[in-house]
Amino acid sequence: MEAKAINTDKYFDPIEIKKHLENVEYIIMAAAAPAHFKDTPIHFTIFLNTSDNLEKDVQEAVLEKFLDENGIGKPAELMSQVMPVGFSMSGQETPMPLLLVKKEDQASIPYAPMFVMDFLADSDNFFEAKTHSLTGWTYSYC
Repeated sequence: MEAKAINTDKYFDPIEIKKHLENVEYIIMAAAAPAHFKDTPIHFTIFLNTSDNLEKDVQEAVLEKFLDENGIGKPAELMSQVMPVGFSMSGQETPMPLLLVKKEDQASIPYAPMFVMDFLADSDNFFEAKTHSLTGWTYSYC
């Protein structure tokens, strides 16, 4: 089975983003890491629904919680900071979060600042990303 690209139907505007995030605690996304990262085959992104720049000890506690709860091991290449995040609708059930790294994307796609933890790791709980190179995300609501 060949994985198909996720086609974006529309990007959320700032009002839609604000409404969408009202009861969201966090979003976790998993995708295949580049092939040369054999020990850490999954690229994880955790989007926390806050624009606060978290203290280092809070970041470490949050990361440990996610690692423990999701059976994730060997985290590497960790980047943690407030970043612009857009949201797009596609054929998927929930909006896909988009980490906007490029300046041109930040200029053309509406976004909300969110605290993001982005890293490579391994987990048997994310089989689809690890084995089939599929991308998926799940929302946690408060």
